[in-house]
Amino acid sequence: MDRDDRDDPFGDFFEEIERMMNEMAGSQRDGGDAGFGSETHVDAYATEESVRLVADLPAVSKEQLSLQCDGEALTISAASDRREYDETVELPATVDERSGEATFNNGVLEVEFDRDDDSASIDVV
Repeated sequence: MDRDDRDDPFGDFFEEIERMMNEMAGSQRDGGDAGFGSETHVDAYATEESVRLVADLPAVSKEQLSLQCDGEALTISAASDRREYDETVELPATVDERSGEATFNNGVLEVEFDRDDDSASIDVV
């Protein structure tokens, strides 16, 4: 008796996992996985004085990057002939967007901001 492998979820275990991950990330099944969902990892760290963001952006050059910050979120955009990225990352703390400094080396973007201490003390009279 021949076995029908089409219904066997363990027939190609890794292919099934990749299909499910692509579904969760919202990728298209035709291989058009543009954006951060498939290959990019973004981390944000906050200290008492600063907020630091690190993103992996494969197949992108420094000239293709565009960064925008509103103090609460950082938008990273890039377009190359192989990939397009457009992602907004919520920052873990409010930052002074004018203090941003960024470096890009071997596909790794690092951005650092000073935290914005916008709370004001109120004198009681």
